[in-house]
Amino acid sequence: MPDFTCSDCGKAFTVAQSALDRYPGWVPKVCLACKKRKPGGARTASTGAAESKRPAAGSASRHNRGGSGTQELDLPVAEVLARFHDGPKTGVFTDGAASPNPGPGGWGAVYVRDDVILGERWGHEPHTTNNRMELLAMQAGLGLVPAGEAVTLWTDSRLCVDTFNTWAKGWAARGWKRKTGEIKNLDLVQEIYFALKERPEISIKWIAAHDGSRWNEYADALATAYRRATR
Repeated sequence: MPDFTCSDCGKAFTVAQSALDRYPGWVPKVCLACKKRKPGGARTASTGAAESKRPAAGSASRHNRGGSGTQELDLPVAEVLARFHDGPKTGVFTDGAASPNPGPGGWGAVYVRDDVILGERWGHEPHTTNNRMELLAMQAGLGLVPAGEAVTLWTDSRLCVDTFNTWAKGWAARGWKRKTGEIKNLDLVQEIYFALKERPEISIKWIAAHDGSRWNEYADALATAYRRATR
C-alpha cells in the first residue's frame, strides 16, 4: 500500500490502493488517528455573507443533513475539482451544514458558468441548524448573480425548494402564518422570498446530494470548510 506523511503529526501512514483507485488524483494529507482527534477543526471564515478564500483540506465524516443520511466526504475544494466532473455546468450551487444539528454550522455558495467560477461565498456560525445554513447559502447565492441575469439556483434541500416554489406565496398571503405552527427562520425566508419576487429570471431547482455533481460537491466543501484546519 502507498505511504504518505501526515501533515499534522508528521508520521508515515498507508492507504489501500483500492481506495486511491476510487478517487483519481486524491492525495491523503492526514492520518486516521489525527482525523479522529480533530472532529471540529478550526474556523476559517467569519459569520455572514463574507467573500471567501477557498477553504483548506479535511477529513471524512458524516453529519445530519435534515434527515437525508447521505455520506459526507468533507473534502477541500481542490480535491472536489479533481474527483468530480458530472452534473450541471452552469448555475448557482448552494449548501448548508450543521454537526450536530443544532450545533456548529457552515454555508457555501458558488456561481458557475460553463464550469468556470464567477464568484463564491462561504461562512459559519458557532451554533445553528442545517436548515438555517441552507437558507443563508441561498441568500448568499442570490447575491452573486448580477441583476437581470437568468440563472438556476441549485440546492439539495427539498425543504428550501418547496418553501420558495410552493409554500411561501401562501404564507405571505396569510400574513406569514401557517396552519401547522410557526415558520422557522422567518427572517431569512422573507428576505429570500422578496428577493426572488424581484428576480423572476432566477429559478430554484433541487439537485441530489452527493451523487457526483461537481458543483454541488463544491458548495458542500465550502459549507463544511469551518471543520477543516489543514491543507
